[in-house]
Amino acid sequence: MPDASWILANEGPVRLGIFFGSLLAWVAVERFSPAVVRAQPLLRRWTANLGLSALSAVFVGLLLRGLTVLAALWAQMNGAGLFNLLQMPAWAEVILALILLDLAIYIQHVATHRVPLLWRLHMVHHTERELDVSTSVRFHPAEIIASLLYKTVIIVSLGIDPVVVIAYEVMLNVMAAFNHANVVLPAWLERPLRLIVVTPALHRIHHSDKPHETNSNFGNTLSIWDRLFGTWRGAPQDGLRIGLTQYQDERPNQLWWCVKAPFERTAP
Repeated sequence: MPDASWILANEGPVRLGIFFGSLLAWVAVERFSPAVVRAQPLLRRWTANLGLSALSAVFVGLLLRGLTVLAALWAQMNGAGLFNLLQMPAWAEVILALILLDLAIYIQHVATHRVPLLWRLHMVHHTERELDVSTSVRFHPAEIIASLLYKTVIIVSLGIDPVVVIAYEVMLNVMAAFNHANVVLPAWLERPLRLIVVTPALHRIHHSDKPHETNSNFGNTLSIWDRLFGTWRGAPQDGLRIGLTQYQDERPNQLWWCVKAPFERTAP
């Protein structure tokens, strides 16, 4: 791998700059080309969504700051993991590592729907009744921490280069902003694009209130995983209602409710 000391030293600003840049870009696009006209007050939704993101940043910053990159550095220095044992061209290692990380995130996403304890945390993301770019950061802090620990195990097991880890984290955030955005792409672009990556129309089905649709289209970046593993449902939009049936009220717009919902006895 090339010398990447600058990237490693400036990981935080690089990731934040790209993340907020993509967030603001899609906010602008949503304004001029919305897929669905908003019915709920924007301020309430964004207060809950950005509030959850801020809480996650605080907890992760205090407990697990830079964990995935530190794990990648440790694996590199100690020769741990698959890629540190194989002799591969740098370009092939980068491509394969990105693909395997995306597969790992697909598997994680499926698990959050099928393992009851994980679903209690992940369902907070699905309780929102409208989608826009802010939904991409609507995750319970405990789920963010669990995700970091999972990714750390994958990174060490594969021995993924630290720069590739940073690149994938950036790609993960940018693609999440893209496929949650309340935008409509022209059909000539949407249809061929969804054959490769997860588009907003494709991901919108995953937020349907119908369980058989919620449990489909799990991909974040590459759409091939849903096709390979039988969780693909295409992108039908007619009659689509967003959210979970039992939470079609104002509770999902309240930050404190989002924090405590997974721990309530009535949580699914």
